[in-house]
Amino acid sequence: MAHKVIRIATAVAATAIMAFSASAQSLIRDAEIEETIREWTDPILEVSGLVPEDVGIYIINDPSLNAFVANGQRIHIHTGLMIAAETPGQIKGVIAHETCHIACGHTVSRSRAAGVAMRPALLSIGLGLLAIAAGEGGAGAALIGSSQQFAAINFFTHTRPEEASADAHAVKYLATLGQSPAGIVEFFENFRYQEVMSEARRYPYFRAHPLASDRIRTTRALAEATGLMDVPPTDRELQQYQMLRAKLVGFLDSPVKVRRDYPATDTSKPARYARAISAYRAADIQSAMRDIDSLLAEEPENPYFHELKGQILFESGRVADSVEPHKRSLELKPGQPLLLINYARSLNARDDEGDVQLAEVALRDALIAEPDNAFAWAQLAITMEKQGRRPEAQLATAESAYWVGDIVRANSFAHRAVDQLERGTPNYRRADDILLITDPNNPENREFYQRQNRGQRLSIETSNRDMPFGDFSRQRP
Repeated sequence: MAHKVIRIATAVAATAIMAFSASAQSLIRDAEIEETIREWTDPILEVSGLVPEDVGIYIINDPSLNAFVANGQRIHIHTGLMIAAETPGQIKGVIAHETCHIACGHTVSRSRAAGVAMRPALLSIGLGLLAIAAGEGGAGAALIGSSQQFAAINFFTHTRPEEASADAHAVKYLATLGQSPAGIVEFFENFRYQEVMSEARRYPYFRAHPLASDRIRTTRALAEATGLMDVPPTDRELQQYQMLRAKLVGFLDSPVKVRRDYPATDTSKPARYARAISAYRAADIQSAMRDIDSLLAEEPENPYFHELKGQILFESGRVADSVEPHKRSLELKPGQPLLLINYARSLNARDDEGDVQLAEVALRDALIAEPDNAFAWAQLAITMEKQGRRPEAQLATAESAYWVGDIVRANSFAHRAVDQLERGTPNYRRADDILLITDPNNPENREFYQRQNRGQRLSIETSNRDMPFGDFSRQRP
């Protein structure tokens, strides 16, 4: 009985610090948004002593406010936070804070803090289970129910100094760049009311980053001491943020919200951008094309306006017409992996003479930049199949399955590829590698195969992370 209690207690207590681990929400990809966030983030990473190329930035499709570091040097940002922020400086402030958690070594110390924090939770759960076994169901349930609160309180006791350090370093990073640190102060002050809300009702960010009044006062004092509080964002940063927010609202929010935030009387570029996206999602293709064409008339060198036009045409069934806008987006932004994939997808679908060969070139270029892009591998499988190169198509399918974590399917298609590929070739060796790392006899893989045998669908966090933003937006939970 005792061993069973400990096993159950450990499993339940592991949920106590969920605010700090990546959840099962899907990640989204968008070339324009990623370019903006990277342009803002890389200088912060550099002044912190980090190498920008070593730090991943992931955008999570979730309406709640949250940002966190997880799985090494990876910064995760919720779409809800980006929409709720009122200025580019507020997003930069949050990013600078999270940067310190990496640069200051907090990811290691937090792992230790989480272990310490679980001790009272385990004790509470163990006592609760023993109480239930003794017939005191109510008391036992109360003890188990309080375990998460005990763990959270203990965790925050250990991490509060790190939060203060991250605030101070965020101010320092921005000041070193000559940028205003006002954004982080504004962000905290805008959501000060979260402190009076119950733990369950708070945004995830403020469960992990408690907003004590003294913390806000200290951060403001540090920011004011820089003398940079009144430095405004550049015109470019303002435009970038306005277009970023418009794109997110257009793709992720309801048409009612889009019309409220961007009424027809608003003829600005961000408003027309949001309305074009919203109209296309609502299958009002005429309105969508009217707005995107008006944007292109004013800014014909914007690759992302061409990308959106190609996407609208492709998904409204005008596949042949979608090729040229995607091609033009690449002429304006050469080598951009997601634009290459969009172009290849249109070529695959049009399938005129020479299209699949052009698609293969585009996809292989994209995969040099992003070898883990599952959607690109899936498109390459289509390209190979259209050329009658089935073993290579099977290998590409195995790659796609592997990079979304479906090792059962990856193993199956790698087997088919190995049976037909010429031994000793790079493709054969890669297929053989996939077989090795997805081997069902490997103890680390048994859970996946057991789920498959039980007919359970795998829940993979990264299953949609490499799909184009517009396609993905309609598949979100």
